[in-house]
Amino acid sequence: MNVHFPKGAKMLMKKLLFLFLSLLIISPVSYISADSNEDEAINEKFGLPIVVYGESLSTEQQNKVRQALNITDPNAVREITVTPKDLVYYIDGDPHSNLYSSAKITRKEKGEGLTIVMTTPENITEVTSDMYKNALLTAGIEDALVEVTSPLKVTGHSALVGIYKAYDAEGAGLNKDHTEVANEELELATELAKKEGLSEEAVSELLADIKRQMAEQSPKTKEEIIQIVDEQLAAQGVTLSESDRQLLVDLFDKMRDLNINFDNVKDQLDELSQAIQDKISEAIGDRSFLESVAAFFQQLFEDIRNIFK
Repeated sequence: MNVHFPKGAKMLMKKLLFLFLSLLIISPVSYISADSNEDEAINEKFGLPIVVYGESLSTEQQNKVRQALNITDPNAVREITVTPKDLVYYIDGDPHSNLYSSAKITRKEKGEGLTIVMTTPENITEVTSDMYKNALLTAGIEDALVEVTSPLKVTGHSALVGIYKAYDAEGAGLNKDHTEVANEELELATELAKKEGLSEEAVSELLADIKRQMAEQSPKTKEEIIQIVDEQLAAQGVTLSESDRQLLVDLFDKMRDLNINFDNVKDQLDELSQAIQDKISEAIGDRSFLESVAAFFQQLFEDIRNIFK
Protein backbone atom coordinates (compact mmCIF):
# COMPACT_ATOMS: atom_id res chain seq x y z
CA MET A 1 0.00 0.00 0.00
CA ASN A 2 1.42 3.39 -0.99
CA VAL A 3 1.54 6.14 1.63
CA HIS A 4 0.41 9.63 0.52
CA PHE A 5 1.79 12.72 2.25
CA PRO A 6 0.64 16.32 2.01
CA LYS A 7 2.76 18.44 -0.33
CA GLY A 8 4.35 20.41 2.54
CA ALA A 9 5.26 17.24 4.40
CA LYS A 10 6.96 15.83 1.33
CA MET A 11 9.07 18.98 0.93
CA LEU A 12 10.09 18.89 4.58
CA MET A 13 11.02 15.21 4.35
CA LYS A 14 13.12 15.88 1.24
CA LYS A 15 15.03 18.63 3.06
CA LEU A 16 15.61 16.43 6.11
CA LEU A 17 16.85 13.55 3.96
CA PHE A 18 19.14 15.89 2.00
CA LEU A 19 20.58 17.24 5.26
CA PHE A 20 21.04 13.71 6.62
CA LEU A 21 22.87 12.51 3.52
CA SER A 22 25.03 15.62 3.44
CA LEU A 23 26.15 15.04 7.02
CA LEU A 24 27.03 11.44 6.17
CA ILE A 25 28.99 12.27 3.05
CA ILE A 26 30.63 15.56 4.05
CA SER A 27 32.18 14.57 7.35
CA PRO A 28 35.34 16.19 8.67
CA VAL A 29 38.45 14.04 8.47
CA SER A 30 41.12 14.69 11.05
CA TYR A 31 44.72 13.72 10.64
CA ILE A 32 48.05 14.22 12.29
CA SER A 33 50.79 15.67 10.12
CA ALA A 34 54.31 14.71 11.14
CA ASP A 35 56.88 17.45 10.79
CA SER A 36 59.47 15.86 8.52
CA ASN A 37 61.65 18.95 8.52
CA GLU A 38 62.98 18.47 12.02
CA ASP A 39 66.76 18.61 12.13
CA GLU A 40 68.43 15.28 12.77
CA ALA A 41 71.90 14.79 14.16
CA ILE A 42 74.45 13.59 11.61
CA ASN A 43 75.47 9.99 12.23
CA GLU A 44 79.26 10.27 12.32
CA LYS A 45 79.63 6.50 12.25
CA PHE A 46 77.83 6.01 8.94
CA GLY A 47 78.17 9.46 7.42
CA LEU A 48 75.56 11.38 5.46
CA PRO A 49 72.55 9.67 3.89
CA ILE A 50 73.18 8.82 0.25
CA VAL A 51 70.79 9.81 -2.54
CA VAL A 52 71.16 7.91 -5.79
CA TYR A 53 69.63 9.34 -8.96
CA GLY A 54 68.82 7.45 -12.13
CA GLU A 55 71.04 8.79 -14.91
CA SER A 56 68.10 9.38 -17.27
CA LEU A 57 66.51 12.00 -15.01
CA SER A 58 66.37 15.55 -16.35
CA THR A 59 67.31 18.46 -14.07
CA GLU A 60 63.63 19.16 -13.46
CA GLN A 61 62.98 15.51 -12.61
CA GLN A 62 65.96 15.46 -10.22
CA ASN A 63 64.43 18.43 -8.42
CA LYS A 64 61.16 16.50 -8.13
CA VAL A 65 63.08 13.58 -6.64
CA ARG A 66 64.70 15.92 -4.08
CA GLN A 67 61.30 17.28 -3.17
CA ALA A 68 59.81 13.79 -2.78
CA LEU A 69 62.72 12.80 -0.52
CA ASN A 70 62.42 16.04 1.48
CA ILE A 71 65.97 17.17 0.63
CA THR A 72 66.11 20.89 1.36
CA ASP A 73 69.85 21.14 2.03
CA PRO A 74 72.11 19.42 -0.56
CA ASN A 75 74.97 19.54 1.97
CA ALA A 76 72.99 17.25 4.28
CA VAL A 77 73.21 14.30 1.86
CA ARG A 78 75.73 12.69 -0.45
CA GLU A 79 74.51 12.52 -4.05
CA ILE A 80 75.60 9.95 -6.63
CA THR A 81 74.28 8.83 -10.03
CA VAL A 82 73.39 5.33 -11.20
CA THR A 83 74.39 4.52 -14.77
CA PRO A 84 73.59 1.66 -17.16
CA LYS A 85 77.12 0.38 -16.45
CA ASP A 86 76.06 -0.06 -12.83
CA LEU A 87 72.97 -1.91 -14.02
CA VAL A 88 75.18 -4.35 -15.93
CA TYR A 89 77.62 -4.77 -13.05
CA TYR A 90 75.15 -5.30 -10.21
CA ILE A 91 72.26 -7.18 -11.81
CA ASP A 92 73.49 -8.13 -15.31
CA GLY A 93 70.97 -5.68 -16.79
CA ASP A 94 70.56 -4.13 -20.22
CA PRO A 95 73.25 -1.46 -20.90
CA HIS A 96 70.74 0.52 -22.98
CA SER A 97 68.18 0.87 -20.19
CA ASN A 98 66.81 4.21 -19.04
CA LEU A 99 67.11 4.72 -15.28
CA TYR A 100 64.59 6.86 -13.43
CA SER A 101 63.67 5.31 -10.06
CA SER A 102 65.87 6.75 -7.31
CA ALA A 103 66.47 6.14 -3.63
CA LYS A 104 67.75 7.64 -0.41
CA ILE A 105 69.62 5.34 1.95
CA THR A 106 70.18 6.13 5.61
CA ARG A 107 72.17 3.42 7.35
CA LYS A 108 71.14 2.46 10.88
CA GLU A 109 72.74 0.76 13.85
CA LYS A 110 72.73 -3.04 13.94
CA GLY A 111 69.43 -4.33 15.23
CA GLU A 112 67.34 -1.35 14.12
CA GLY A 113 66.07 -3.30 11.13
CA LEU A 114 65.25 -2.46 7.54
CA THR A 115 62.47 0.01 6.75
CA ILE A 116 61.21 0.70 3.22
CA VAL A 117 59.27 3.88 2.43
CA MET A 118 57.72 4.49 -0.99
CA THR A 119 57.44 8.27 -1.26
CA THR A 120 55.66 8.13 -4.64
CA PRO A 121 53.89 4.75 -4.59
CA GLU A 122 51.66 5.80 -7.49
CA ASN A 123 54.75 5.93 -9.73
CA ILE A 124 56.24 2.54 -8.75
CA THR A 125 53.94 0.25 -10.67
CA GLU A 126 55.26 -3.27 -9.99
CA VAL A 127 57.67 -3.48 -7.06
CA THR A 128 56.03 -3.11 -3.64
CA SER A 129 57.75 -2.13 -0.40
CA ASP A 130 57.49 -5.76 0.78
CA MET A 131 59.20 -6.96 -2.40
CA TYR A 132 62.02 -4.46 -1.91
CA LYS A 133 62.44 -5.57 1.69
CA ASN A 134 62.53 -9.25 0.76
CA ALA A 135 65.15 -8.65 -1.95
CA LEU A 136 67.35 -6.34 0.15
CA LEU A 137 67.39 -8.79 3.05
CA THR A 138 68.55 -11.42 0.55
CA ALA A 139 71.30 -9.06 -0.65
CA GLY A 140 72.52 -8.59 2.92
CA ILE A 141 71.07 -5.15 3.74
CA GLU A 142 69.66 -5.52 7.23
CA ASP A 143 69.64 -2.14 9.04
CA ALA A 144 68.67 0.95 7.08
CA LEU A 145 65.94 3.36 6.12
CA VAL A 146 65.44 3.13 2.37
CA GLU A 147 63.19 5.65 0.63
CA VAL A 148 62.26 4.92 -2.99
CA THR A 149 60.82 7.42 -5.45
CA SER A 150 60.33 8.24 -9.12
CA PRO A 151 58.99 11.37 -10.87
CA LEU A 152 57.28 9.25 -13.53
CA LYS A 153 55.72 5.81 -13.71
CA VAL A 154 58.30 3.00 -13.75
CA THR A 155 58.35 -0.62 -12.64
CA GLY A 156 60.84 0.19 -9.85
CA HIS A 157 63.51 -2.41 -10.58
CA SER A 158 66.41 -0.01 -11.20
CA ALA A 159 66.19 1.53 -7.71
CA LEU A 160 67.84 -1.65 -6.42
CA VAL A 161 70.99 -0.85 -8.36
CA GLY A 162 71.26 2.55 -6.71
CA ILE A 163 70.91 1.02 -3.27
CA TYR A 164 73.69 -1.47 -3.99
CA LYS A 165 75.95 1.27 -5.38
CA ALA A 166 75.31 3.40 -2.30
CA TYR A 167 76.54 0.61 -0.04
CA ASP A 168 79.66 0.15 -2.12
CA ALA A 169 80.26 3.93 -2.03
CA GLU A 170 80.18 3.73 1.77
CA GLY A 171 82.74 0.95 1.84
CA ALA A 172 80.15 -1.58 3.02
CA GLY A 173 80.45 -3.64 -0.15
CA LEU A 174 77.83 -6.30 -0.82
CA ASN A 175 78.44 -9.76 -2.22
CA LYS A 176 77.83 -9.45 -5.99
CA ASP A 177 76.42 -12.97 -6.23
CA HIS A 178 73.95 -12.08 -3.49
CA THR A 179 72.82 -8.88 -5.22
CA GLU A 180 72.28 -10.77 -8.47
CA VAL A 181 70.15 -13.46 -6.84
CA ALA A 182 68.25 -10.76 -4.94
CA ASN A 183 67.39 -9.16 -8.28
CA GLU A 184 66.31 -12.56 -9.63
CA GLU A 185 64.03 -12.82 -6.61
CA LEU A 186 62.54 -9.41 -7.33
CA GLU A 187 62.00 -10.29 -11.00
CA LEU A 188 60.27 -13.54 -10.07
CA ALA A 189 58.15 -11.82 -7.42
CA THR A 190 56.82 -9.24 -9.88
CA GLU A 191 56.14 -11.92 -12.50
CA LEU A 192 54.28 -14.17 -10.05
CA ALA A 193 52.22 -11.20 -8.84
CA LYS A 194 50.87 -10.83 -12.40
CA LYS A 195 49.48 -14.37 -12.36
CA GLU A 196 45.76 -14.85 -12.01
CA GLY A 197 44.72 -15.38 -8.40
CA LEU A 198 48.04 -14.22 -6.91
CA SER A 199 48.28 -10.84 -5.20
CA GLU A 200 51.47 -8.88 -4.51
CA GLU A 201 50.93 -9.50 -0.79
CA ALA A 202 50.51 -13.25 -1.29
CA VAL A 203 53.74 -13.47 -3.29
CA SER A 204 55.71 -11.44 -0.72
CA GLU A 205 54.37 -13.55 2.14
CA LEU A 206 55.25 -16.76 0.29
CA LEU A 207 58.85 -15.63 -0.29
CA ALA A 208 59.26 -14.45 3.31
CA ASP A 209 57.86 -17.71 4.72
CA ILE A 210 60.15 -19.87 2.56
CA LYS A 211 63.12 -17.89 3.89
CA ARG A 212 61.88 -18.31 7.44
CA GLN A 213 61.76 -22.06 6.95
CA MET A 214 65.23 -22.02 5.41
CA ALA A 215 66.47 -20.21 8.53
CA GLU A 216 64.82 -22.78 10.80
CA GLN A 217 65.65 -25.93 8.84
CA SER A 218 69.04 -25.07 7.25
CA PRO A 219 68.42 -27.22 4.16
CA LYS A 220 71.49 -29.01 2.81
CA THR A 221 70.11 -30.42 -0.46
CA LYS A 222 67.87 -29.40 -3.33
CA GLU A 223 65.38 -32.08 -2.24
CA GLU A 224 65.00 -30.29 1.10
CA ILE A 225 64.44 -27.00 -0.74
CA ILE A 226 61.71 -28.68 -2.82
CA GLN A 227 60.05 -29.92 0.35
CA ILE A 228 60.09 -26.44 1.93
CA VAL A 229 58.71 -24.79 -1.20
CA ASP A 230 55.93 -27.38 -1.59
CA GLU A 231 55.00 -27.14 2.10
CA GLN A 232 54.70 -23.34 1.95
CA LEU A 233 52.71 -23.43 -1.29
CA ALA A 234 50.30 -25.87 0.35
CA ALA A 235 50.15 -23.88 3.60
CA GLN A 236 49.11 -20.74 1.74
CA GLY A 237 46.86 -22.54 -0.72
CA VAL A 238 48.89 -21.26 -3.67
CA THR A 239 48.83 -23.24 -6.91
CA LEU A 240 51.57 -22.57 -9.46
CA SER A 241 52.25 -24.02 -12.87
CA GLU A 242 55.04 -26.57 -12.90
CA SER A 243 57.34 -24.11 -14.66
CA ASP A 244 56.72 -21.35 -12.08
CA ARG A 245 57.15 -23.81 -9.23
CA GLN A 246 60.49 -24.88 -10.75
CA LEU A 247 61.62 -21.24 -10.97
CA LEU A 248 60.85 -20.87 -7.28
CA VAL A 249 62.76 -24.04 -6.39
CA ASP A 250 65.76 -23.03 -8.53
CA LEU A 251 65.86 -19.55 -6.98
CA PHE A 252 65.99 -20.79 -3.41
CA ASP A 253 68.36 -23.61 -4.28
CA LYS A 254 70.71 -20.97 -5.67
CA MET A 255 70.42 -19.08 -2.36
CA ARG A 256 71.28 -22.34 -0.56
CA ASP A 257 74.36 -22.78 -2.77
CA LEU A 258 75.44 -19.20 -1.96
CA ASN A 259 75.13 -19.93 1.78
CA ILE A 260 72.82 -16.95 2.33
CA ASN A 261 72.15 -17.02 6.06
CA PHE A 262 68.55 -15.98 6.69
CA ASP A 263 68.96 -16.83 10.36
CA ASN A 264 70.49 -13.35 10.84
CA VAL A 265 67.25 -11.70 9.72
CA LYS A 266 64.70 -14.24 10.94
CA ASP A 267 63.07 -11.72 13.29
CA GLN A 268 62.67 -9.28 10.41
CA LEU A 269 61.21 -12.02 8.22
CA ASP A 270 58.75 -12.86 11.00
CA GLU A 271 57.74 -9.19 11.22
CA LEU A 272 57.48 -8.90 7.43
CA SER A 273 55.26 -11.97 7.19
CA GLN A 274 53.01 -10.70 10.00
CA ALA A 275 52.80 -7.22 8.46
CA ILE A 276 51.73 -8.72 5.12
CA GLN A 277 49.08 -10.85 6.85
CA ASP A 278 47.79 -7.72 8.60
CA LYS A 279 47.58 -5.90 5.23
CA ILE A 280 45.58 -8.77 3.74
CA SER A 281 43.24 -8.88 6.74
CA GLU A 282 42.82 -5.10 6.63
CA ALA A 283 42.04 -5.19 2.91
CA ILE A 284 39.42 -7.89 3.47
CA GLY A 285 37.96 -5.86 6.33
CA ASP A 286 37.88 -2.71 4.21
CA ARG A 287 36.08 -4.53 1.41
CA SER A 288 33.51 -5.88 3.88
CA PHE A 289 32.98 -2.41 5.33
CA LEU A 290 32.57 -0.80 1.90
CA GLU A 291 30.16 -3.53 0.84
CA SER A 292 28.05 -2.94 3.96
CA VAL A 293 28.04 0.84 3.35
CA ALA A 294 26.99 0.29 -0.28
CA ALA A 295 24.19 -2.03 0.83
CA PHE A 296 23.03 0.55 3.40
CA PHE A 297 22.78 3.34 0.84
CA GLN A 298 21.13 1.06 -1.70
CA GLN A 299 18.44 0.20 0.85
CA LEU A 300 18.15 3.85 1.94
CA PHE A 301 17.55 5.07 -1.61
CA GLU A 302 15.06 2.26 -2.16
CA ASP A 303 13.18 3.36 0.95
CA ILE A 304 13.21 6.99 -0.26
CA ARG A 305 11.75 5.96 -3.60
CA ASN A 306 9.01 4.02 -1.83
CA ILE A 307 8.14 6.99 0.38
CA PHE A 308 7.51 9.30 -2.57
CA LYS A 309 5.58 6.82 -4.70
